[in-house]
Amino acid sequence: EVQLMESGGGLVQPGGSLTLSCAASGFAFSFYYMNWVRQAPGKGLEWVSRISSGGDNTDYADSVKGRFTISRDNDKNMLYLQMNNLKTEDTGVYYCALNSERGQGTQVTVSS
Repeated sequence: EVQLMESGGGLVQPGGSLTLSCAASGFAFSFYYMNWVRQAPGKGLEWVSRISSGGDNTDYADSVKGRFTISRDNDKNMLYLQMNNLKTEDTGVYYCALNSERGQGTQVTVSS
């Protein structure tokens, strides 16, 4: 059974930083691309970033490019999202995702 558990969200001021973590289990983590997606209040899911199985290829939505960095540790079955220069429009619930599988999410609120 695929299990994904996100953590690290919180309240931060505009311009601040947060690092999200996702602990993965129940599947061969190192074999799969992984994604971060988010959902802003009242809106649909938005893809944020993707990382290849080995971690050598990454992609980002234009809205976060240059501010967010995705990474992974295959030895620990962990996925990360370093978020810098956060904006109010980054507010939402962030999920790590394996295809259509997601965790429970972690809330990120950017507000002064």
